[in-house]
Amino acid sequence: GSLRIQLPPRPPPHLPVGVNPDLLLHPRPVLIPLAAPRPPQLHLLPQAPPPLPAPHLQATLVRLVRRAPRRRVRLAPGGFAHNARIAVALAPAAAFLLDLGGAPVLAVLAVGLAAAYALDALRLRQGAFFTVWAALLAADVAFFFSASLSSAAAASLPLTVLALLLCAETSFLIGVWASLQFRWIQLENPTIVAALERLLFACVPIAASAVFTWAVVSAVGMANASYYLATFAMVFYWLFSVPRSSSFKNRKQDAPLQDSDGILGPLESCVHALYLLFVPVLFHAASNHTTLFASWANVCDLLLLFFVPFLFLLYASTRGSLWWITRDTRTMDQIRMANGLVALVIVVLCLEVRVVFHAFGRYIHAPPPLNYLLVTVTMLGGALGLAAHAAGKVGDAVSSVAFMGLAVLVSGAGAVVIGFPLVFLPLPMMSGYYVARFFTKKSLSSYFTFVGISSLMVLWFVVHNYWDLNIWVAGMPLKSFTKYIVAAVIMAMAVPGLALLPAKLRFLVELGLIGHALLLCYIENRLFNYAAMYYFGFEDDIIYPSYMVLITTFFGLALLFCYLLSHPLYFFTGTTCIPIVALHFPHAQSAKRVLVLVVATGLLFVIMQPPVKLSWVYRSELIRAAHLSDDDTSIYGFVASKPTWPSWLLIATVVLTLAAATSIIPVKYIVELRALYAVGVGITLGIYISVQYFFQAVVLYPLLVATIVCAAVFIVFTHLPSESSTRVLPWVFSLLVALFPITYLLEGQLRANSFAVEDEAEKFTNMLAIEGARMSLLGLYAAIFMIIALEIKFELALLLHDKATDVTHGVSGGRGSAFPPKARLLQQHGDLMLHQLSPSRDWQLKQLGCLRSATYLRFCASSSALFST
Repeated sequence: GSLRIQLPPRPPPHLPVGVNPDLLLHPRPVLIPLAAPRPPQLHLLPQAPPPLPAPHLQATLVRLVRRAPRRRVRLAPGGFAHNARIAVALAPAAAFLLDLGGAPVLAVLAVGLAAAYALDALRLRQGAFFTVWAALLAADVAFFFSASLSSAAAASLPLTVLALLLCAETSFLIGVWASLQFRWIQLENPTIVAALERLLFACVPIAASAVFTWAVVSAVGMANASYYLATFAMVFYWLFSVPRSSSFKNRKQDAPLQDSDGILGPLESCVHALYLLFVPVLFHAASNHTTLFASWANVCDLLLLFFVPFLFLLYASTRGSLWWITRDTRTMDQIRMANGLVALVIVVLCLEVRVVFHAFGRYIHAPPPLNYLLVTVTMLGGALGLAAHAAGKVGDAVSSVAFMGLAVLVSGAGAVVIGFPLVFLPLPMMSGYYVARFFTKKSLSSYFTFVGISSLMVLWFVVHNYWDLNIWVAGMPLKSFTKYIVAAVIMAMAVPGLALLPAKLRFLVELGLIGHALLLCYIENRLFNYAAMYYFGFEDDIIYPSYMVLITTFFGLALLFCYLLSHPLYFFTGTTCIPIVALHFPHAQSAKRVLVLVVATGLLFVIMQPPVKLSWVYRSELIRAAHLSDDDTSIYGFVASKPTWPSWLLIATVVLTLAAATSIIPVKYIVELRALYAVGVGITLGIYISVQYFFQAVVLYPLLVATIVCAAVFIVFTHLPSESSTRVLPWVFSLLVALFPITYLLEGQLRANSFAVEDEAEKFTNMLAIEGARMSLLGLYAAIFMIIALEIKFELALLLHDKATDVTHGVSGGRGSAFPPKARLLQQHGDLMLHQLSPSRDWQLKQLGCLRSATYLRFCASSSALFST
């Protein structure tokens, strides 16, 4: 019989006599005979239930302990969860190092990763793991002997050594990241993967910020390198030093054993904070030691490089980045407020010297002793007010009154600084009062009153400073140009208030954003096409500097992300038919498929820009002048241009592929249509490749088209096999392999005979052309065989999975099927149809295995020949 025990609702406070307390800590199996008497059934009655016998209670406790989750389980089932965060730092760094290393590093990595892929496909996981590390080590060796660093070593040997160490550290971190992707390491060594994860989070911010700064300095110069380093250090501090949950540790179970709630410990967090604060300052001092204290602007640079990251560090502490200092919330808030006040004052004073008086001194109309005081009151008061409101310190009546008074004072001081007439001084003070009232009372009418008064002030500023200038800017008089500027400013101030309107009036936000974007595009287009200020030696005196482009871009992206989280952006989807399909045709698969084709076709038209007849489109004089220029012929001469009509063939290929993938063309069910589709796609893609990349070798066109057709037929019928595909595909693959040497040899032989009587210079030029064409052929065939290898790998994995599923169902079917009779009959009928229409899985496995080996060997040969060439 079976044993069933029901525990009482209220267990006794102490264990009964005969129960061993060690069973709770060290359980051991207890054998209970099946013939044991069944205990009485226990019911929830008002009176106390009878106690359980000691042996049965022991058995129940043992089972409960066995079913409880183990304490030492550390591996999370989802694997490494921070791949996107690591990729933001290491992927661009790896791309920069590859560009710096050149072709040798790229060749070594390509061969090594191809070997690792082959070993992983053969299920040799340890071999693939060590091959990845060997490829990275060989790439480091090739990088050390690259020409770029060898030439730099002559200039500065210590910097070259530091650069090599940084490259080695970055490649090591890439190897650690690759190691975390191996599932068997996660399963067999959970403590090691947790340590590797901690190592990545500890080292990536330091290495990535240095590599990113190196890349930016290589592109734009060394003038503002310390600011670039500080910016990247702040970005990566936010990504990695703010506490994140580990992918390989259960925090609820390991909390008593850990010092923090995140991946990093106190030491790593402290090092990251010190790096953020001091390394940009030290880097600036080392690179500008000769002019470090030459002027107040240089001193302000030092202070800004320390206190701006310090303010960022205090802001990051609101997310727990300074947990290693104290865990008391009140103490941390006091530290944040005291240090933030000092840092904010110093940053504002430095910005006055470095930015306001340096770049906008011409607009300050107050006399010299008073201008410093008024600018300080304006900037420092505004910064303190914004910081207090952002920190949530403006809430009660007293703080609200103080906030309003500060806003009125700041507005009045700012108006006096720019020379606003004292007669109209109450206007800016009223503007400050209403904006403060909006922040404290959330009054929408106060905000629009502020917008109206501020618009009058902006209009006065423009008229007072620019209206009397009789000059032309952006191809128009300055008066006309300032009208667009004033309109853009007013729309920018009005849109945030429109966003607070009720939902029925939300369309006004979209209209405001669209109008503001169109107006800015028009202004930028006029400035770009008609700006004479960029010539005649005024290249440095530009209207919109690069740092303002970066700041406004990131600020706009941040606002867009916040708005996206709060409200769906129907503005972007309203111009297409996606909302129509989503709202009115959610059940119609054909509408979704047609939508995919329409969107893809539009994107292809935008990207490819195929030639269109002039009768189809409107071509103005501006467009014709932009695309047809007589200067090109006079400077560059007559250059043979490539034909543009093959782009239509590529568009047709992509559209046909999407139509087949979305089942608009039923290639899965009709074999003849499948064959016609494969041949058609092969012909269109083959003609496109031939004309676009081998336009001077007309004799190769039939061979190239035949090659692409064979590849398309092989891939399509490997993915969707038919009854006769197993007999035809080996011949198709053999023809594909045979076409490669024929095309390769024919390219050189036929073109070499054409210049047998030419001089040596022409022969050398033609030989270079032949070598370039042969290298293009090698690259084409390498890509074809790589795609075929990936398709065969996918099909092998699918067939092995199906075979394992069939074996499992066969074993379970012998014991008893879980399908109802009707479902079992349908399943048997489907299996019979599948067996009649497709070959056996064993034969497919053998054939695909042979083809896979041949394809991989052919791919390796093509890759080796390509790199050797």
